[in-house]
Amino acid sequence: MKFTLGKNQKLKSRKAIAQLFIEGQSAKSFPIKMIYLPVNKEENPEVKVAFSVPKRNFKHAVDRNRIKRLLREAYRLHQHEFFEGNDSTYNIMFIYMSNKMPDYIEVESTLKKVFLKFKSSLPTSIS
Repeated sequence: MKFTLGKNQKLKSRKAIAQLFIEGQSAKSFPIKMIYLPVNKEENPEVKVAFSVPKRNFKHAVDRNRIKRLLREAYRLHQHEFFEGNDSTYNIMFIYMSNKMPDYIEVESTLKKVFLKFKSSLPTSIS
């Protein structure tokens, strides 16, 4: 099991991001909001993620980049836990909504809470 977040796992398409904001559902645990949209497995064989921090909350790019780096690291280390047993693929956007600078432990615990809400909102498949 590799703990990587490669280029093919990053959501970069403007069209896909726009569709995500229009049609996507959300799960929140302050200060992280997760917007997700199930996608066709043939088109997208992997889960694709993007991370965002509003300029309104953090004026300096250094601060925004630091928070995105913390979000990416927490996701990278726990991505296997989040999607085990789930065969679907998703486009996902994580948005940090607070105006306070977090530490890694806070980001990690909040990300886990968001994923628990996400998992509970998914339909359960009958085996």
